[in-house]
Formats: sequence, structure tokens, C-alpha cells
Amino acid sequence: MKEEAAEVLSIEGREIRVTHPGKPYFSTQTKLSKLDLVQYYLSVAPGALAGIRDRPVVLKRFVNGAEGEAFYQKRAPSERPAWLRTVTLSFPSGRTAEEVVVDDAAGLAWIVNLGCIELHPHPVRSGDLDHPDELRVDLDPGPGVGWQDVRTVALEVKSLLEEMGLCGWPKTSGSRGIHVNVRIQPRWAFGEVRRAAIALSREVERRVPALASSKWWKEERHGVFLDYNQNAKDRTTCSAYSVRPLPDARVSTPLYWHEVPDCEPADFTVLTIPKRFAGMSDPHRDMDVAPGSLEKLLDLAARDEAAGLGDAPWPPHFRKMEGEAPRVAPSRARSAAKPPREKMPLVVVANSPDKGAALAGLQRWKSKHADVADYLAVDDVLVDSMRGRSSTWTRVRVNLRHVPEAMRPAQETPDPDDDPTREWREWRAKRAPKKEA
Repeated sequence: MKEEAAEVLSIEGREIRVTHPGKPYFSTQTKLSKLDLVQYYLSVAPGALAGIRDRPVVLKRFVNGAEGEAFYQKRAPSERPAWLRTVTLSFPSGRTAEEVVVDDAAGLAWIVNLGCIELHPHPVRSGDLDHPDELRVDLDPGPGVGWQDVRTVALEVKSLLEEMGLCGWPKTSGSRGIHVNVRIQPRWAFGEVRRAAIALSREVERRVPALASSKWWKEERHGVFLDYNQNAKDRTTCSAYSVRPLPDARVSTPLYWHEVPDCEPADFTVLTIPKRFAGMSDPHRDMDVAPGSLEKLLDLAARDEAAGLGDAPWPPHFRKMEGEAPRVAPSRARSAAKPPREKMPLVVVANSPDKGAALAGLQRWKSKHADVADYLAVDDVLVDSMRGRSSTWTRVRVNLRHVPEAMRPAQETPDPDDDPTREWREWRAKRAPKKEA
């Protein structure tokens, strides 16, 4: 079979080859080829570049399209244009990586040609890799949480930020949530920015306790989770005008605050955003005009700490931090803690690199245990996106806390049970030194 010829695009004086331009990148609800995706990004290039320009970018590559498995590539490809910049980042693990920096539309088209459906910039500029200029508020609704609740929490975030002397810039996440980006002066290290984000999350939870949660462990959450750990070093989120790998090719879309109460995320797709972008000014166009200070949020953090609220849990791949509480889920914590924390009765029902297959396994479990499923609340189903070294997989757990103890099914072999980390964990367990009797 003859290989499809590359499409050569001339972009601001540079030639970009789009290989396999007709390759389907979205093929179910919305039909889009790789070339269609490149042309979408070029149509909104000023807005997309505003979110990534002069920032190191993690390449999240969907080489087989949105329906295929993605992998993360931190290191810049060895074969790249001579004009494409890179910077060297250091990570909590002690490793370093030379990452791509995109400055113009040609660079944007080049990374999209690699299969980067989403754009994942770090919250730092290339000239100062240790001091973020952006605090990121990620509103992540739990299963069954309504969009109206997400919007309500977003407006509470806006109100709190204004009290703290900060300006928030909202956008849809492109999935079920909302992101609020806050441009800040690059005076504080990652640890202090994260500390400010924790204080913000806890204060929003205090103000709307029925809707918002700052709890890291999914079994303790309810409603909309404010993911403060998106501000930890080495974490990235999709930026403005990023396409998400959903069947309708939904877009993470910048909004004016007055649009938030009535907006619907499904309205913003690859097919609708170019017209919106061409017909109105970019809602985030003035984001860089007046960077704010974290001082008031850090004062709030200090008050929380004086009242006994210490550090919150970090992501699992970070080293144990000074002052951090035991990094173990409450359901697995030992009973020696005072006061005792209730252990949650959790069962794992599915593990799979394919989220659809994992969710299908959940439905099979519910059908098998139909009498038990009737007791479950919407937030008793925990769908975890587990990140490995270069890819993600989905774990589905069920919290049986609302099920009468006599009816609770025992842990069974998950269906499916394809955990990509199992082999590594078994190897590590064999190498671990045995404790003396």
C-alpha cells in the first residue's frame, strides 16, 4: 500500500511537513484527520500560543488518534527543527529533561504533527524555571456531580481571588470541569505556590462545604475537588484552546466571567471554536497585564497552619515532604492514629489502560451485585486516572460505606485486571529486604 504523501505547509516563512495528513484522529462522533487538527490549531494560533509561548511543554502524544492510547514525552525529540528552542528542566526525582519550547505558529503545528492533541505547558517561563508565574485552580467534579455545581464553585473561587487581590481567568477544562488560571509575579518557588493553592482550596471548601472539597483522597471527597496539587512542580494541565480526546473533539475554552453561569462545555468544539475566536476578542487577552501577589493567600495559609492544618498530601511520585501527614489513603491507614480515622470499605472492580473497558467492567460488577449497587451514592464510585512512567491507565473502585456490612461483597479479581504497574510492583516486592521475625 502506497504511503500517503506529506502535506507541506508554509507558516510564517517556515515549512512544516504534516505526515500522514489524512490519518483519522477523531473517527466516532466527530470526523477529523490529522491535517484537520493542525488547521484548527492554526486558526486559533494567537490564543493557543498565549497559553504556551516561552514555556517548556510536555508532549502528550496520541500517535494513533484520540481513540488510541496516549503517552507522555518530556524529552524533546532528537530530530527537530534547528529553530525550535529547548530548555533543561530538573524534576523532584533528580532527573533532568530537555523540553520543547514553542514560540510561534510553526512550532505549534510541528508538535501537533507529532500527535499532540492536547497542549501541556509548565507554569514557568523559560527564563526562570524555578518560579511559576501562574497559579492553577483545577475544579474537578466527582462522578455524578452536576455542571451547575462546578459553575457555582468557580464563581466562589472568583470571589475569593478578588478578596485576595488576584484576578482569575476561567476556561472550560474541555471535559467536565473548569480551570481558573491566575497570573502571578514570579517571586515564589513551587512549594509556596502550592501552599497558596492549598489555602485557597480549603477556604473555598469552608465557604461552600456541600459543594466543594479540598481532600486529596478520593474516598474522602464529595462534589467538586479543588486539585491544589496541579501546582506541584512537574505537573501540567491542558492550556487554552487545547483539544481534548473526547468523541465530540471538545476544546478547553477561555471564557469571560459573565459567560460562566450559562455556558455549556459541549458547545465548545473544534467545529465551533474557530468561528467564536474569529468573531470576538480573546477573553484571556489581558492576562499578562497585571500579575498579582500571593501574599494574602500565604497569610491565609499561615493562619490555617497556626490552627493546626498542616501540609496536604502530595502526588505519590514525590518524595515525602517535611510536615506532610502520612501519605496513605484512610482506608489503608493503621488504627494507631489519634483520633482514629475511619477505614473505608473499598473494592477494586476494574484495571485497564482502556478507560472504556474499565467502565464496562464497572457495569458488569453492578449487574452482578445489583442489590448492592442500589445503595451506592454517586461519589461512591471512584474512577482513578493512574499515571505510570509514560502512560496512564484507569482504576475503578467502589466504596461500600453505604452498604449494610452483611451485604458487602468481598474483593474479587477485577474485571478487566490489566494493571501495567503490577509486574514492576511484584519485582520490587521480591527485592525488598525481608523483616526479621
